[in-house]
Amino acid sequence: MQPTSLQRTENALAAIAAAGEEGRRIFTRVYAEAALAAARAADARAASGTPLGPLDGRVVSVKDLFDVAGEPTTAGSAVLRSAAPATQDAAIVQRLRAAGAVIVGKTNMTEFAFSGVGINPHFGTPGNALDATRIPGGSSAGAGVAVARGFSDISIGSDTGGSVRIPAALNGITGFKPTQQRVPRDGAFPLSFTLDAVGPLARSVLECAQADAVMAGQPWQPLPRRQLRGLRVGVPRGLLFTQTEDAVAQAFEQVLQALAQAGARVDDVALDDWLGAPARLQQNGSITAAEAAHIHADVLAHQPDAIDSAVLARLRPGQSIMAAHYVGLLRARQRLMAELDAQIADYDVLLLPTVPMQAPRIDALDHDADAYHRTNVLLLRNTTVFNFYDLPALSLPITQPAGVLPVGLMVVGQRSADRALLAIGHSLQTQLGPLR
Repeated sequence: MQPTSLQRTENALAAIAAAGEEGRRIFTRVYAEAALAAARAADARAASGTPLGPLDGRVVSVKDLFDVAGEPTTAGSAVLRSAAPATQDAAIVQRLRAAGAVIVGKTNMTEFAFSGVGINPHFGTPGNALDATRIPGGSSAGAGVAVARGFSDISIGSDTGGSVRIPAALNGITGFKPTQQRVPRDGAFPLSFTLDAVGPLARSVLECAQADAVMAGQPWQPLPRRQLRGLRVGVPRGLLFTQTEDAVAQAFEQVLQALAQAGARVDDVALDDWLGAPARLQQNGSITAAEAAHIHADVLAHQPDAIDSAVLARLRPGQSIMAAHYVGLLRARQRLMAELDAQIADYDVLLLPTVPMQAPRIDALDHDADAYHRTNVLLLRNTTVFNFYDLPALSLPITQPAGVLPVGLMVVGQRSADRALLAIGHSLQTQLGPLR
């Protein structure tokens, strides 16, 4: 017999409490009483045969940049602990509650969501789910660890440059970044108006798809089964494959070999002109830095010393970006998006490693600004390209031997074809040995 929602919620709350200080680094808030009440209500609906859908009674956590009515939204920052309480739930929190999800708590994150590493000096750094001495990935740090450790079935994060997919890859779970406009961002503390997206982390693509449908305001429909035979796969070898650790490269090639054996058409495709363009164009200032500097102008003017030094080092350059450069970036982006769309039109998906490394140790980065910066740039390199191009992307865990750190596979689809990408990801995860 399957455990009830109440049993699963009680187990999750007990596990969070048993984790002690680590649990408090993973979650900034835990809603024990409200979660238990929501679980009881879900069980009552199940008993009466009136469930609200696939998320009814599922244990869900939300990143601490989504508003929950009656409390401040800290976005991982000590500066915002005394902010005015939110007057209402964020749009996605409202939709999750309406779908019967049991909101168990808010998860920790990199301050202001501005790093792929996951270190937070204000609320503590959650350790990686497989080795707590290693980074969790960011910025949705607690979200990835919560799912991987069984503290929530599904976590909701944000992804501006990889902040859902990076922690998914480093913790051995699944993460989904949708096309940006698919999920509303009302009530989500912003990092970049142009690039922010809202997506789920879970054990499987199916669970991500169910959460995505709820947040997108769409009725749930089962994902169609996609055959791997005949699947058109592009592998963009080149810039995004450099500096890749051997363990990551070997795991990736194992997936490609299995796909070819399953009858997929796997082609190397030359896309460096387009995949390298975001970094080239933003050498003198990025879209995210410009918009983040605007969002945090007051804090930068009056309380800069209260910001994590690693985050401050990324915010400061945004203050000096010229308007002409910023406008030029936005216009170039629109042109490049159309060009890349044409280049990948003949492929169902692109495949590449989510990140080129396995999780490094926290103590190797925590007090070494240069090492932190190098690692952050490399962690974000592959993922951020597809925020720039607004293409939906999954990170799937590649099966590793017991005790070996996780490796992620990024699966990139066509813009606005989110359901098609999720269907392909689900088929990969259920039909392909290295991804099971």
